[in-house]
Amino acid sequence: MNIRASFRFLLLLAASLTVIAPGAGLRAADGKAGSEKEKRPTLRLNVDRKPINRDAFDRVSYAPIVKRTAASVVYVFSTQKVKLPKDLLHNDPTLRRFFENPEGGDDPRAKRAPERTRQGLGSGVVVTSDGYILTNNHVVADADEVRVSIGESNKRYEAKIVGRDPQTDIAVLKIEATGLTAATFGDSEQVQIGDVVLAIGNPFGIGQSVSRGVVSALSRAGLELEIEDFIQTDAAINMGNSGGALLDTDGRVVGINTAILSSSGGFNGVGFAIPINLVRFVAEQIVNKGRVERGMLGVRIQDLTEELSTEFGTEKGALVAELTPESPAEKAGLRAGDVITKVNGREIRDGRHLTVTVSQNPPETEVSIEYLRDGKPTTTQVKLGLRPNTAVAADTGGGRRDEGVLNGVSVGEITPQIRGEINLPARIKGVVITAIEPDSAAARQGLREGDIVLELNRRPIANADEAIRLSEEIEGPKVLLLIWRDGRSRFLPIDESKK
Repeated sequence: MNIRASFRFLLLLAASLTVIAPGAGLRAADGKAGSEKEKRPTLRLNVDRKPINRDAFDRVSYAPIVKRTAASVVYVFSTQKVKLPKDLLHNDPTLRRFFENPEGGDDPRAKRAPERTRQGLGSGVVVTSDGYILTNNHVVADADEVRVSIGESNKRYEAKIVGRDPQTDIAVLKIEATGLTAATFGDSEQVQIGDVVLAIGNPFGIGQSVSRGVVSALSRAGLELEIEDFIQTDAAINMGNSGGALLDTDGRVVGINTAILSSSGGFNGVGFAIPINLVRFVAEQIVNKGRVERGMLGVRIQDLTEELSTEFGTEKGALVAELTPESPAEKAGLRAGDVITKVNGREIRDGRHLTVTVSQNPPETEVSIEYLRDGKPTTTQVKLGLRPNTAVAADTGGGRRDEGVLNGVSVGEITPQIRGEINLPARIKGVVITAIEPDSAAARQGLREGDIVLELNRRPIANADEAIRLSEEIEGPKVLLLIWRDGRSRFLPIDESKK
């Protein structure tokens, strides 16, 4: 990150959770926990794209807006049980007696791995009256239990994690409730530097709080997520504000608060929110499809420096440095040296903005690309491909534990890009391991990200759906995998009874 070492980005979770997956059988990297024969619900969101009245006098009070929107912002409580190393406790004479039998008998406490409960606290936004809620992925990632409290009520609802997208830090929750106050979304593309905004959330767990500030900058990055295009604000946000709402002066949600830049861990006037247009795309994909499918051009982009701007005749846009062979961009006639200036009429600020804009279109979507070639404006139509390794890691099974085999493992389809990167022969069929929890049995026994799984218990695999179905049919705890790694196939036994 281009910041001094004395500063650091902090995710706004009051008590961070160690990353240990609860396990829910083999998962699709695109969020599917099994065959999608069941009919999925359709997420219907309130969206108001009316422009902000920037000529109006500044308000004396924002109380009417807060009163109207506060019921849409909730508290999110996450709990995780973490096993403590026995050696750590045995070395402490005070604690050793609780885990050993001094008389040498069979004390069940000595065989039980000690556990500690860790709790996290964040915020969320109600987006439908029947209980769909948005929050940050890092608020609920790998939690064993998630509960939600609304307003000043002491009642806590058990929340199901519908899906998580680590690449944008967005998660969707669902509680069993009706008649909730759903937030209204604004249009984050209309947000401008200097606009007044309000941040609502639950900082430090003290209760719902509201702060006022302005939009300080747009298109910020630095959290090392795959897709970043943050709104920067000086509205006071602190630890625990994660997942809360950033509102415009009409009470519409224009961003989801997610991080701060701080040297002390507290508020320094530099906060970051995910633009609501990006959030809405991810949430709709998670609920409506069970996965996030993002469009891709297939280009490597270089940002325009002062020297390159002079050379190519423009200060804004994304300079194409290289094209992936047989990519949508190459098929549409784009070349290295083209500067992409607009996508579907939307001006492109830089390379990161291009990635965000393109990724908010599903694969197979045809988009209009405007670009400069040798200083002359040109337009072409591009049919987008599927962006690899961008799918949501979701627990659509509602927190199921120990079902099937290969718990904590996510798989995805073998795309042409993946096949080309690892020189995978065309005859090889299967699925690719896209994510694997480090504490899972599969990881401990040698399975890695990037491995190609060809068979489960000597049964060939053709696609991710088939892999998931087979993993659910296998009773376990043992499963025999045939995998492809480093140019050759090998068998790998996994025994999930081994701790």
